[in-house]
Amino acid sequence: MHNDFHRIKRLPPYVFEQVNRLKAEARARGDDIIDFGMGNPDMPTPQHIVDKLVETVRDPRTNRYSASKGIGGLRRAQAKYYERRFGVKLNPDTQVVATLGSRKAFANVAQAITAPGDVILVPNPTYPIHEFGFIMSGGVIRHLPASTDSQFMVSLDKAVRHSVPKPSALVLNYPANPTAVVANRDFYREVVSFARKNDLIVLSDLAYAEIYFDGDPPPSILEIPGAIDIAVEFTSLSKTYSMPGWRMGFAVGNERLIQALTRVKSYLDYGAFTPIQVAATAALNGPQDCIDEIRGIYRRRRDCLVDAVSRAGWPIPSPPATMFAWAPIPDMFAHIGSLEFSKLLLERASVAVSPGVGFGEYGEGYVRIALVENEQRIRQAARNIRKFLTESANALHNVIPIASKANRTF
Repeated sequence: MHNDFHRIKRLPPYVFEQVNRLKAEARARGDDIIDFGMGNPDMPTPQHIVDKLVETVRDPRTNRYSASKGIGGLRRAQAKYYERRFGVKLNPDTQVVATLGSRKAFANVAQAITAPGDVILVPNPTYPIHEFGFIMSGGVIRHLPASTDSQFMVSLDKAVRHSVPKPSALVLNYPANPTAVVANRDFYREVVSFARKNDLIVLSDLAYAEIYFDGDPPPSILEIPGAIDIAVEFTSLSKTYSMPGWRMGFAVGNERLIQALTRVKSYLDYGAFTPIQVAATAALNGPQDCIDEIRGIYRRRRDCLVDAVSRAGWPIPSPPATMFAWAPIPDMFAHIGSLEFSKLLLERASVAVSPGVGFGEYGEGYVRIALVENEQRIRQAARNIRKFLTESANALHNVIPIASKANRTF
């Protein structure tokens, strides 16, 4: 059978699969792997949300197909969330659609707006779906720095002036996965002004809106006047309420773009299981102290990771937001790259991380560490890492004199 399918051929090798395979082999041997690889929240979903799911699933009427764009109560709840959190008023009927997680929403919107050969501006490094969703839809990717400094706007202007055809869309992701960079309103004002002048669609991934530790809460691009004319924003309940497997997210913003997404989505799914949508409504409308509790757990894990691993000999920058640390590879391993370092860390320290190169070529030299293990496990990982680094430094020290001796002239 011919296996060279067009869309499959356009996809690059999946870097994470190599680490995942080694991780599975290690576990099959009985190794205890401390897994910081996948951003998969490990905390229980708040009880009132689970209770609402159980209550609703007992009603046989909820077993039927649901509404693809989301039940009315859920869309209204998301609109209310945007109003109280960001001061943004949305029409739940025309500017809000419920999605099967924000990742699927990105893939669906790419299908909705991308013609073959369209140029899409994507940050690098970034979460893979921001790029691959458009590649699978026939788009062409041009990379921008994943930052919020002046270089971003310089690069954006250059990309628009020198790309043929002119770019049609710009992807933003702040707080950023994997780098944890946070954007402010001044940055969004510049982007919105530029996008309006240059007829650019802006797709903003705000999945980590509620996982922040330092400074003010991250803003929404839709807070900026005029953003609603050109922008759609994606959010998720996965991290906010520790509901990753529930697959519940949203796209909100420009009516024309939301209509396009809703139409494509209507051909592809019937929406999330109704009891999940009802429980998600309870999450958004119910008590919000659980968000503070979840954020507090991530903050304590962040502080524990930064302190313990840094003292073990590997300095870890403290992330201001998200559930990730973006850490440069220790100097002694810089020459082997992020993928080989991640393999070595797994094999020698039983610690799994994500190689930075998996998030784009400019992620090389870094690894992403997810805050998905408790503080006791984090401290154990730090002890394993200390032992690994010490042994590696000793081995390197022993090799250098031999090499020097071999080069002597007698």
